[in-house]
Amino acid sequence: MDITGTIPSQNDVDQILELVTTVDRAQRTEDADAFLSLFRADAVWVTGHGKRLYGRDVIAEFTRRVLPGATAETYATYEADHLLFVRPDIAVLNVNQTYLQRGDDKVLDHGSPVYFLAKEDGVWRIAAAQNTVVVAE
Repeated sequence: MDITGTIPSQNDVDQILELVTTVDRAQRTEDADAFLSLFRADAVWVTGHGKRLYGRDVIAEFTRRVLPGATAETYATYEADHLLFVRPDIAVLNVNQTYLQRGDDKVLDHGSPVYFLAKEDGVWRIAAAQNTVVVAE
Protein backbone atom coordinates (compact mmCIF):
# COMPACT_ATOMS: atom_id res chain seq x y z
CA MET A 1 0.00 0.00 0.00
CA ASP A 2 1.20 3.49 -0.84
CA ILE A 3 1.00 6.20 1.81
CA THR A 4 1.43 9.84 0.87
CA GLY A 5 1.21 13.14 2.69
CA THR A 6 2.59 13.73 6.16
CA ILE A 7 1.81 10.70 8.30
CA PRO A 8 0.63 11.86 11.75
CA SER A 9 1.67 8.59 13.42
CA GLN A 10 1.91 4.86 12.86
CA ASN A 11 -1.07 4.54 15.20
CA ASP A 12 -3.15 6.59 12.73
CA VAL A 13 -2.13 4.29 9.87
CA ASP A 14 -2.94 1.23 11.99
CA GLN A 15 -6.36 2.62 12.94
CA ILE A 16 -7.22 3.27 9.30
CA LEU A 17 -6.11 -0.21 8.26
CA GLU A 18 -8.25 -1.63 11.08
CA LEU A 19 -11.20 0.37 9.67
CA VAL A 20 -10.77 -1.50 6.37
CA THR A 21 -10.57 -4.80 8.27
CA THR A 22 -13.83 -3.90 10.02
CA VAL A 23 -15.52 -3.09 6.70
CA ASP A 24 -14.36 -6.46 5.33
CA ARG A 25 -15.54 -8.40 8.39
CA ALA A 26 -18.83 -6.51 8.75
CA GLN A 27 -19.73 -7.04 5.10
CA ARG A 28 -18.86 -10.77 5.15
CA THR A 29 -20.78 -11.39 8.37
CA GLU A 30 -23.60 -8.99 7.43
CA ASP A 31 -23.03 -7.06 10.67
CA ALA A 32 -24.82 -3.79 9.95
CA ASP A 33 -24.04 -2.30 13.37
CA ALA A 34 -20.28 -2.84 13.00
CA PHE A 35 -20.39 -1.30 9.53
CA LEU A 36 -22.48 1.69 10.62
CA SER A 37 -20.22 2.39 13.60
CA LEU A 38 -17.54 3.48 11.11
CA PHE A 39 -19.54 6.51 9.88
CA ARG A 40 -19.84 10.04 11.19
CA ALA A 41 -23.43 11.06 11.96
CA ASP A 42 -23.38 13.48 9.00
CA ALA A 43 -21.62 11.11 6.58
CA VAL A 44 -22.35 10.92 2.86
CA TRP A 45 -22.33 7.53 1.12
CA VAL A 46 -22.67 6.90 -2.62
CA THR A 47 -23.48 3.27 -3.39
CA GLY A 48 -21.87 1.25 -6.18
CA HIS A 49 -24.95 1.98 -8.26
CA GLY A 50 -24.86 5.74 -7.68
CA LYS A 51 -27.52 6.15 -4.98
CA ARG A 52 -26.62 9.06 -2.69
CA LEU A 53 -27.29 8.60 1.00
CA TYR A 54 -27.02 11.57 3.36
CA GLY A 55 -26.47 10.98 7.08
CA ARG A 56 -25.83 7.86 9.14
CA ASP A 57 -29.57 7.36 9.76
CA VAL A 58 -30.28 7.13 6.02
CA ILE A 59 -27.18 4.99 5.49
CA ALA A 60 -28.41 2.74 8.31
CA GLU A 61 -31.88 2.33 6.78
CA PHE A 62 -30.34 1.37 3.44
CA THR A 63 -27.73 -0.95 4.99
CA ARG A 64 -30.22 -2.76 7.21
CA ARG A 65 -32.45 -3.32 4.18
CA VAL A 66 -29.81 -4.59 1.72
CA LEU A 67 -27.10 -6.23 3.84
CA PRO A 68 -29.03 -9.19 5.32
CA GLY A 69 -28.78 -12.00 2.79
CA ALA A 70 -26.39 -10.06 0.55
CA THR A 71 -23.57 -12.56 1.03
CA ALA A 72 -25.58 -15.76 0.54
CA GLU A 73 -24.11 -16.39 -2.92
CA THR A 74 -21.30 -13.83 -3.21
CA TYR A 75 -19.06 -11.83 -0.93
CA ALA A 76 -16.45 -9.12 -1.24
CA THR A 77 -12.97 -8.63 0.12
CA TYR A 78 -11.51 -5.22 0.92
CA GLU A 79 -7.84 -4.27 0.79
CA ALA A 80 -6.32 -0.84 1.37
CA ASP A 81 -4.48 0.40 -1.74
CA HIS A 82 -3.51 4.04 -1.25
CA LEU A 83 -3.71 6.35 1.74
CA LEU A 84 -3.30 10.11 1.45
CA PHE A 85 -3.06 12.20 4.60
CA VAL A 86 -4.45 15.56 3.52
CA ARG A 87 -3.76 16.90 6.99
CA PRO A 88 -3.35 15.19 10.40
CA ASP A 89 -7.11 14.73 10.86
CA ILE A 90 -8.24 14.20 7.22
CA ALA A 91 -7.32 11.24 5.02
CA VAL A 92 -8.39 9.80 1.69
CA LEU A 93 -8.27 6.03 1.37
CA ASN A 94 -8.57 4.05 -1.86
CA VAL A 95 -9.63 0.43 -1.42
CA ASN A 96 -9.51 -2.55 -3.76
CA GLN A 97 -12.70 -4.55 -3.57
CA THR A 98 -13.01 -8.04 -5.05
CA TYR A 99 -16.39 -9.75 -5.46
CA LEU A 100 -16.19 -13.55 -5.19
CA GLN A 101 -18.57 -16.44 -5.74
CA ARG A 102 -19.26 -18.24 -2.48
CA GLY A 103 -18.14 -21.86 -2.58
CA ASP A 104 -15.49 -21.76 -5.30
CA ASP A 105 -14.13 -18.22 -4.71
CA LYS A 106 -14.36 -17.43 -8.43
CA VAL A 107 -13.67 -13.71 -9.01
CA LEU A 108 -16.82 -12.09 -10.36
CA ASP A 109 -16.10 -8.38 -10.31
CA HIS A 110 -14.00 -5.60 -8.81
CA GLY A 111 -14.77 -2.36 -7.04
CA SER A 112 -12.74 0.72 -6.28
CA PRO A 113 -14.20 2.46 -3.20
CA VAL A 114 -12.77 5.70 -1.90
CA TYR A 115 -13.27 6.72 1.73
CA PHE A 116 -12.83 10.28 2.98
CA LEU A 117 -11.91 9.92 6.64
CA ALA A 118 -11.99 12.41 9.49
CA LYS A 119 -10.37 11.93 12.89
CA GLU A 120 -12.45 13.12 15.83
CA ASP A 121 -11.68 12.50 19.49
CA GLY A 122 -8.89 10.14 18.44
CA VAL A 123 -11.11 7.96 16.22
CA TRP A 124 -11.05 7.76 12.42
CA ARG A 125 -14.53 7.66 10.87
CA ILE A 126 -15.91 7.72 7.34
CA ALA A 127 -17.07 11.24 6.49
CA ALA A 128 -17.88 10.46 2.85
CA ALA A 129 -17.45 7.49 0.56
CA GLN A 130 -18.00 6.44 -3.03
CA ASN A 131 -18.38 2.72 -3.73
CA THR A 132 -17.68 2.27 -7.44
CA VAL A 133 -17.86 -0.90 -9.51
CA VAL A 134 -14.91 -1.19 -11.90
CA VAL A 135 -16.07 -1.59 -15.50
CA ALA A 136 -13.81 -3.83 -17.58
CA GLU A 137 -12.32 -2.14 -20.62
